[in-house]
Amino acid sequence: MEKSRMNLPKGPDTLCFDKDEFMKEDFDVDHFVSDCRKRVQLEELRGDLELYYRLLKTAMVELINKDYADFVNLSTNLVGMDKALNQLSVPLGQLREEVLSLRSSVSEGIRAVDERMCKQEDIRKKKMCVLRLIQVIRSVEKIEKILNSQSSKETSVLEASSPLLTGQILERIATEFNQLQFHAVQSKGMPLLDKVRPRIAGITAMLQQSLEGLLLEGLQTSNVDIIRHCLRTYATIDKTRDAEALVGQVLVKPYVDEVIVEQIVESDPNGLQIMYDKLLEFVPHHCRLLREVTGGAISSEKGNSVPGYDFLVNSVWPEIVRGLEEKLPSLFNPGNPDAFHEKYTVSMDFVRAFEQQCGTQASVRRLRAHPAYHSFSNKWNLPVYFQIRFREIAGSLEAALTAGLEDAPAGSSFCLLASHRTWSSLQRCWSDEMFLPVLAHRLWRLTLQILARHSVFVSELLLRPISNESAKDIKKPLVTGGKDPSVTQGNSEDQASGPAETRPVASISSTQLIYVVADLDKLQEQLPELLETIKPKLEMIGFKNFSSISALEDSQTSLSACAPALSDRIIQDLSESCFGYLKSALEVPRLYRRTNKEVPTTASSYVDSALKPFRQLQSGHKDKLRQAVMRQWLEGALSESTHKYYETVSDVLNSVKKMEESLKRLKQARKTTPANPVGPGGGMSDDDKIRLQLALDVEYLGEQIQKMGLATKDIKSFPALAELVAATKDQATAEQP
Repeated sequence: MEKSRMNLPKGPDTLCFDKDEFMKEDFDVDHFVSDCRKRVQLEELRGDLELYYRLLKTAMVELINKDYADFVNLSTNLVGMDKALNQLSVPLGQLREEVLSLRSSVSEGIRAVDERMCKQEDIRKKKMCVLRLIQVIRSVEKIEKILNSQSSKETSVLEASSPLLTGQILERIATEFNQLQFHAVQSKGMPLLDKVRPRIAGITAMLQQSLEGLLLEGLQTSNVDIIRHCLRTYATIDKTRDAEALVGQVLVKPYVDEVIVEQIVESDPNGLQIMYDKLLEFVPHHCRLLREVTGGAISSEKGNSVPGYDFLVNSVWPEIVRGLEEKLPSLFNPGNPDAFHEKYTVSMDFVRAFEQQCGTQASVRRLRAHPAYHSFSNKWNLPVYFQIRFREIAGSLEAALTAGLEDAPAGSSFCLLASHRTWSSLQRCWSDEMFLPVLAHRLWRLTLQILARHSVFVSELLLRPISNESAKDIKKPLVTGGKDPSVTQGNSEDQASGPAETRPVASISSTQLIYVVADLDKLQEQLPELLETIKPKLEMIGFKNFSSISALEDSQTSLSACAPALSDRIIQDLSESCFGYLKSALEVPRLYRRTNKEVPTTASSYVDSALKPFRQLQSGHKDKLRQAVMRQWLEGALSESTHKYYETVSDVLNSVKKMEESLKRLKQARKTTPANPVGPGGGMSDDDKIRLQLALDVEYLGEQIQKMGLATKDIKSFPALAELVAATKDQATAEQP
């Protein structure tokens, strides 16, 4: 409190610290210095501390001068204080002894009271034990008295009485027996109870025997009153499970054993469905009275029903499961996946139909929580079934991917067997003949794995060299120990003895590359259709947030990422095939120089040969490829080939021009006739014929490109090529005499 009232002198505003930091109870020097070092250097901190220290000394001197009289009188006021303190010590010591004596007396009184209270509590407990034992004896004697009175009247009264009277007597006995059980449990361990226990056991056996007989009588005679009194009595003595077990053994088990017969089920294709239909008929035909009495039926009177029973869950269902597991073990065998799928589907339909017979949601929840329900569900070896299906799908797909680029079967929308098998595998995963709701997560993962495997397959195709061999030879798969004709031939001994990774890879034709792109485009086009097939299946398991599914879109993106590389390979192959003929322009000078050929009027044949791959692409694959893709390939291939053609034509024209200049210089030097004379009658020179032929070739090339539906302005280097040859053509025609 004193520290909080002290006021430190205010320092200048230039101080690097807050003066109130010194007054905090948790003030720490190290923390203070560390915090200040973040703002200023140690020299500046030391200077500020020295300045504030001088302010504190000045303030202390001013405080002493202000209260100087109090400081001087402080020692004077303390004179004689020790003598006063000595005078107070004696009475304080006496007071302390009196307080200790009083405390001792109070503690003894409290201890005596506690001892008496403990004795009274012990007496009360013993009294309660005696009262319970007395109540036990009274209940046993009362029940025995009722039984003896009934035994003496057995031949007279009971034979003439109605079953209702017997039910009322059992209810009286059950009520008294319930109290007997309660007091017996509370008196556990008492010697007297051990002597009475044989009499209690006899009463219990008699009561259970009577209840079982009465319940069976009520079920056999369909007497609702007897069943109601009997079940109420079972509930009174807390033996409802015994009543449900009795119904299961006596009523349900014989029916189940009669219906579930393996030979009958296997002898008929619909034997399993017929068996389940008969099992479902048991509830309305044989459990109607029980459901009415317990309130399980819609028509039952809820106010007069006996609560606490669920015979469908605790009596019927366990016996059905027991019968299926013991008498029909082949039901759960996953060895034949098609038969397993059919059996599982029919069985789950039966379970849903049985749940509908339960009547209430609470009963359905009890059924699904029952151990027999879990036992029945766990009997179906779904992981093994999925593994078998997985091997079927994966094996078939892998065989198609590794066997070579074979053609798809007739009627397929795909070109290659690998793509056809990929799509059929995706469809099969979600077909009604294979799909099971509990395996939806595994099938979804398998779907993504199939798409990923196809993406890897396409990526591996990009590593293969392009071959000009026939598709028939290329499609032959590699055979161990043999030679594949599509493989680049090397040293046979090296291929036979070398490791697999050093062997040449199989080549691929340009036609097969086109098929791969067409199938890839078709597969991506059909993936939304697959998602529409998957959605209802996922809704069956309660999944509704389809916007969160991005894995399929990622797989589609992965497939799309392969398309540009494939297109580049195809464009490159088309371009090389085209330029392989266009480079024949280098032979044009040889055809006209010193050959005295006539003036060219038509294009060279190599132009048609160069355009043949493009025409084959348009005519042979127009129904497989999208027009945009085909146009992209044509423009790309023509752009690359015309660029090289432009360079080739430029080289030829430059060579012709150099030859002309060389001949002119030679003419001037020799003063003779030119080495490249004009034709007869002053015709066109050989060099001009060459220029004209190239111009005709380029013009014809442009016309054919336009006939293919392309604009020449969109073809790289073609406008420059056309301008170049047009200029040379004008030059050639202008030089004619």
